[in-house]
Amino acid sequence: MAELVPWDELAGIYAKSLDPGAGRESVDLRMVIGALIIKHKLSLTDRDTVQMISENIYMQYFCGLQSLQMKLPFDASLFVDIRKRLGSKEFDKFNDLVIRKSEDIKPKRKRIIKGEKDDHKGGGPGENSATTGKKGASGKKEIPNQGKLKLDASIADQYITAPNDLKLVNRAREETERLVDVLYEKGCYNKKPRTYRRNARKEYLVLAKKRNKTKRELRVNLGKQLRYVRRNISTIEKMLDKVETEGGGKFPLKHRDQKIFWVIQHVFDQQMYMYQNKVHSCSDRIVNIYQPHVRPMVRGKDKANVEFGSKINISEVEGFVRLDHIDWDNYDEGADLVLQVERFRELYGCYPELLLADRKYLTQANRRYLKEHNIRIVGKPLGRPPKQKLSGYRKYKTRKEQNMRNHVEGKFGQGKNGYELNEVRARRKDTSESWISAILFVMNLTKLLNVAGRYVYFLSSTLCRYFKEYLLSLGRNYPRPYPVMKLIAV
Repeated sequence: MAELVPWDELAGIYAKSLDPGAGRESVDLRMVIGALIIKHKLSLTDRDTVQMISENIYMQYFCGLQSLQMKLPFDASLFVDIRKRLGSKEFDKFNDLVIRKSEDIKPKRKRIIKGEKDDHKGGGPGENSATTGKKGASGKKEIPNQGKLKLDASIADQYITAPNDLKLVNRAREETERLVDVLYEKGCYNKKPRTYRRNARKEYLVLAKKRNKTKRELRVNLGKQLRYVRRNISTIEKMLDKVETEGGGKFPLKHRDQKIFWVIQHVFDQQMYMYQNKVHSCSDRIVNIYQPHVRPMVRGKDKANVEFGSKINISEVEGFVRLDHIDWDNYDEGADLVLQVERFRELYGCYPELLLADRKYLTQANRRYLKEHNIRIVGKPLGRPPKQKLSGYRKYKTRKEQNMRNHVEGKFGQGKNGYELNEVRARRKDTSESWISAILFVMNLTKLLNVAGRYVYFLSSTLCRYFKEYLLSLGRNYPRPYPVMKLIAV
């Protein structure tokens, strides 16, 4: 993999996020990118990653070191800054480089991207002199549609505790009690205000430890916890007002505590609204105090009806995936179809010949767009069923093409089972998006390694056959093909 990764191009993309005139000298860019690949390839934590690199000579070689060193390459906290600098746009450029690298490895007859080497008339990328088609507006011949584009959407779950109303309000109460202690220690009050934290904690544990809880018990305990939170919020506001009136100088709370207090007020308003109106949902519902950007998304799956994380929409072509849309609010993934098809054309130079997606993508507007660009789809047609039944061969071909959509489903399974795409441990919104994009990038690198190994094996086996035929023509009867490594050496 170290020989396949385009290190210089990746480093050039990462270097654009750095300021050359400010700060100290940066860590070697290959070390940064290599450590990021190792982290998600082996599903390690930030601390375990730097520790693993300092102890493993093979990983140090992968990261570009010339000799073994026992010290840590950099502090583990640098990963947070790396994730802040590298967003989904930068990783999308990374994936484009990997896909182009894979097209260079493949034989000409297997490529989708037609490079300049394939164009004998001097055209640009995506223009093959051997292709025949209509001339476009620019006077150049258009490439006929080719390739299969597969689309699907899923949820990248955040690594948060299972949310429920009582647990969330109890956590808000504990945080308000901590903020009261912080303000009291800074001299905002001469006498420490009452919070009744012992009684509140005892009442919560009595119900939390019960195996079977009735609706009435949950509602009564939730009302008590809400009143504790309301009292604490009022106390904090009075303490902050006293600091402002006395002119004590700077704001007494840190930025993190100030944000938590702001989130707690929103949580209290939402929970009080649901408690008073006896409902269990509200708009923009917050389910985690420390990650207020996470929203519940109803998916209707058998395993979990509601998931908590970001919704991602990806496209897959021959095992390589690209992240086309990521959002923390639920959205209609069918609205991204035109964008995904145009991104395919931008990368490969032509429209796909076949598009595979579920029913949510095949709206009337999308069907008209696909028909205009001669893109074939496999799905149930709109309107009445046709009177003429399909032949057995057509049924078999349709079913086989429909099964090809399992490839993009398998990519989600690969990411969630092998790379913990369903346990995103970053807490910030931007770092979580970078975390998800990095996992897809590492998956593409793994696929690139498989593609390179496949065609190298094909080349070596072909050379073995030709070399054996050559030896047999000389009268030397070798019962087995010549060993591959010795053949390569020859």
